[in-house]
Amino acid sequence: MNLISINVAVPKVVIAGKQEVSTAIFKTQVTGPVRVGKLNLEGDRQADLSVHGGEHKAVYAYSWQNIEYWKKFLHRDDLRPGSFGENLTVDGLLDTEVSIGDELQIGSARFRVTQPRFPCFKLGIAMGQKKFIKTFDDSGRNGFYLSVLQEGVIEAGNEIRRIANTNPEAITVAEFVKLYQYSRAHGENISSSEIRRRLTLGGPPKEWKSPLKNDFKPETGR
Repeated sequence: MNLISINVAVPKVVIAGKQEVSTAIFKTQVTGPVRVGKLNLEGDRQADLSVHGGEHKAVYAYSWQNIEYWKKFLHRDDLRPGSFGENLTVDGLLDTEVSIGDELQIGSARFRVTQPRFPCFKLGIAMGQKKFIKTFDDSGRNGFYLSVLQEGVIEAGNEIRRIANTNPEAITVAEFVKLYQYSRAHGENISSSEIRRRLTLGGPPKEWKSPLKNDFKPETGR
């Protein structure tokens, strides 16, 4: 596994229909060493810190294999590293293979997988398809956010070393997505104790140790 591309952006205002939207989803590939801070990559910022960024969503990673899937599914040849707003375009690390709580060593920096990405309407703007968000979520190819355990320096081409959970019951990113979608669809019918148990085993942030539907806040596009 290796790091294919590092992608960053600062917020800018774009016109979506009749609305002005501030967003940093339009990432640009950068070359050379990039410093990893506790809340950001060097040169990267988030537009709305109430729903983006923060300690548990400092960096967003997405698999190149997912991008290749979308190129075929959408019949688009223009999709490239950064097209989905990801900071790190990675080789491998599919949602079905990576678990919440897994740790990644890239360059001299160390990360922890914290949660899947549930995108807001800004991904639809980036893709030029307003309804793409549902298609994206339904695909199970969400990618995942990372917290920074150790600041350092990374560079495209770096090897990625994954340190998986030793607990065999750790929940994968794909499984988390299914639990969240089920919770959203069924409300109180889902067992909050089961959600709590599974997430706690995976080693997520401590605020998720009560029922998922009450604690987890996906992007809302505010």
